[in-house]
Amino acid sequence: MANRYIALLRGINVGGHRVTMERLRELFVELGFASVETFIASGNVIFETDERDTAALEIRIEAHLKQALGYDVATFLRTPNELATACADCPLTAEAEDSLYVTFLKAPIEDALQQRLATLETKTDVFAFANREQYRLVHGKLTTSDIPDATLNRAMKGLSGTTRNVTTVKKLATKYQN
Repeated sequence: MANRYIALLRGINVGGHRVTMERLRELFVELGFASVETFIASGNVIFETDERDTAALEIRIEAHLKQALGYDVATFLRTPNELATACADCPLTAEAEDSLYVTFLKAPIEDALQQRLATLETKTDVFAFANREQYRLVHGKLTTSDIPDATLNRAMKGLSGTTRNVTTVKKLATKYQN
């Protein structure tokens, strides 16, 4: 039985890197994956494969996308069950006017990074962590955050991740649940 994965891609259709969802699906089919779909135009690709080594799959996908697109596309694989768990394990609660985001990483977040991010918290921004996910609650909209992207990137010290609104994550988990 094939395994279903959701590839959460960083840098698709942002910062001048435009890729049609049709082209993105084609690139995943070129890799030999089955049942390839995309979900909204922000780099969410659903596919099936018999392969189980997610780290090797991420590396293979990243290499293929770099060759085809000409730039690095960090790839973070999760199963639909892992996305559902990421939503269920979220230690933050958002109210109607709040924005809740999940940043997907390749490995669990080390304590030192958690402490660095905690020092950035303000009245509008709160961070929490579980497994390989960083959660960020912004009271209001992300555009009203007190933390500039450059400051957050410096605190992450080169650790790459890709961020999605928790609503998108819930929709992905629900739609593609095995």
